[in-house]
Amino acid sequence: MNNISKSRFITSVLLIIAITVVVSLNSAVSEDFFLYLQTFLSKYLGWMIIVLANGFLIFSIILIFTKYKNVRLGGSSAIPTYSYVNWIAMLFSAGLGIGLLFYGVAEPIMHLNSYPGMVDGDISYNAGKAIGLANLHWGLHGWAIYSSLGLCFAYATYNKKLPFRVSSLLGSKIASNYYLAITIDVIAILTTVFGVTTSLGLGTVQISAGLGHIFGVNETFNNQILIIAFITLIGLVSVSLGLDSGIKKLSQINMILATSLLLLIFLLGPTIFIINALIQNFGAYINTLIQSATWTEVYSDSSWQNGWTLFYYSWWFAWAPFVSLFIARISYGRSIKEFIIGVLFVPSLIVFIWMGVFGNAAIYQVINETSQISEMVSNNLPVALFTLFDVYPIAQVLSVLSLILIVTFFVTSSDSGALVASMLSSKNLTDIGDDSPILSRATWAILLGILAAVLLYAGGLTALQTSVVITGVPFAVIVVFACRQFYISLEDEIDH
Repeated sequence: MNNISKSRFITSVLLIIAITVVVSLNSAVSEDFFLYLQTFLSKYLGWMIIVLANGFLIFSIILIFTKYKNVRLGGSSAIPTYSYVNWIAMLFSAGLGIGLLFYGVAEPIMHLNSYPGMVDGDISYNAGKAIGLANLHWGLHGWAIYSSLGLCFAYATYNKKLPFRVSSLLGSKIASNYYLAITIDVIAILTTVFGVTTSLGLGTVQISAGLGHIFGVNETFNNQILIIAFITLIGLVSVSLGLDSGIKKLSQINMILATSLLLLIFLLGPTIFIINALIQNFGAYINTLIQSATWTEVYSDSSWQNGWTLFYYSWWFAWAPFVSLFIARISYGRSIKEFIIGVLFVPSLIVFIWMGVFGNAAIYQVINETSQISEMVSNNLPVALFTLFDVYPIAQVLSVLSLILIVTFFVTSSDSGALVASMLSSKNLTDIGDDSPILSRATWAILLGILAAVLLYAGGLTALQTSVVITGVPFAVIVVFACRQFYISLEDEIDH
């Protein structure tokens, strides 16, 4: 425990308990309050979120072609700790995997049903637009945010020998200000913990719905508690084993299972339809990228963007301290060019293929009226993925495989969250081989499970999810200053 920053650790734990109690006891009031704040911020600062999301994408791409592209994270002699396959598997599992399982089927159908720009009777246009919006929300812009902040973390820690903390990214004046640095780091810890907690809670609902759909298991709170306990137990074992023996192994399993599921849906589903759709979707995405990415809904009375694009961008920003720090932790030895290609373009390509296969498989069922998936998305969202499989010859196998994949993805997210929270609450963690104290990692893993159970019981998950998104606005500004400090440090290193 000697390496734990007691001020950061104790302050974070006390605030987490206090916030959880307040939200749990007043879940409806809390949800209304946070929704009001989200709407307020979207109305007056939505333009800023859109500008910054696009700005970080441009920033990341430009860096590939600058004189800094060959700067290695850890110094010129640094050798990557992980192979390309393991590296991509870990960053993808921690940063996105579970979201795609939940929304890969559901989101395109939701856009098809609710996007205000759809044309009545033009299913070709509407379907393409639905897939394009899903790619916009899950593709390049989100990963550009992770890439930008991840670079800042990795360079500050491995090249400048600063601790794995958000405060380390903002220059020596802020890092040396004791109370200001602790405040920033505590906010990052809270965002990490509550972000992972809400995902665990919502994922538990999907697992419970899947068990009900496949095996007829009742969706009771007691069963959901057992699910959380099971995930927490596996996560505790994994996080205790450390990065190499725990998260890396689980990430490998995740990618094998995810690839298998993707191929099965592709081969057993409307294969030719999916191939044609993928080609058309790619062209449409590239053709409309600038227009879609800068759309502010200014000429419309709709509030669609507040609930979708701005929500997603804010969520990416809110999750940035967690995912970016984890990506930085596993990216020692990569050059800046390697890092950006690996973090920005490879996951975005995976997203495009995943959305193309699962989203188009679902749209095909809507067009041909071969299932009730559209109605299921509207009425019981967690079951949408399993409804997709009902028309397949091995529906039971696909559903069970998906269920296992959901569990492993959640365990990986829980592991990563516990590891990052532990790193953020450590004293001066700069050693590439140090995963932070095991007691700290175990404590955060258990706390994540307990929080998910409490909030699920009290109905506070939605309120907490909204509150986490709200933190995306200040973190977006923090990323700007972090990138500025990173660029200044790069210039100093190259020029001197």
